[in-house]
Amino acid sequence: MRALNHLFENNRAWADRMKADDPEFFRNLSQQPSASCLWIGCSDGGQPPDFLPPGELVDHRNLAYLVVPTDLNCLSVLQLAVDVSKVQRIIVCGHYGCRGVRAALRGDRVGLVDNWLRHVQDVREKHAAQLATAGDESLRCDRLCELNVIEQVANVCQTTIVQDAWERGQELTVHGWIYAISDGLLRDLSLTIAGPAEFAPAYQAAVLAVFNHGVQAAAFDNRSDAGGVRP
Repeated sequence: MRALNHLFENNRAWADRMKADDPEFFRNLSQQPSASCLWIGCSDGGQPPDFLPPGELVDHRNLAYLVVPTDLNCLSVLQLAVDVSKVQRIIVCGHYGCRGVRAALRGDRVGLVDNWLRHVQDVREKHAAQLATAGDESLRCDRLCELNVIEQVANVCQTTIVQDAWERGQELTVHGWIYAISDGLLRDLSLTIAGPAEFAPAYQAAVLAVFNHGVQAAAFDNRSDAGGVRP
């Protein structure tokens, strides 16, 4: 534990700094309403969703930011966020350079995790023809990272949890974003779905955009009304 003392020191410094800036910060945080947004990201990504005020976010992460229909951990978080917290937005956020996606692209054998990354390999195989013409390995990895976001958004939308919420008229929008560790910016993959009727056209347009524009997708700008989100 002695080797981790710096973490406790950093925590203390952060808490002191927050209280100095706002003496009521932690009291207000403990009393504020439920979160308004569910963030599904990568455990390996390092992308901090710091653009949201503390307490407004339910944060779920796993390797390669997957939403698997048999993953009761993810589905439990999703159900709690949608049915109990009544979040209005679900953001699936991947990141470029994801080691899980790269391993799936290459077909690397890593160990037990290979079984989990089989879901990313399914994405790779589904879009194999387009990926084959997407450039060198680095570019193909970028495209697969983007496609993996799109497919996980599709998985979110197809869960009974989200389908039931839409059926009862609950306000709920699902977004697909990606994060570049190289510049710290989020990029909107132009995939925003607020109901069943929007799913098919939005999905098809997003997949097409990946191969038409790739990493040229516009950097996230919260002043934009073209898919950008103000939580």
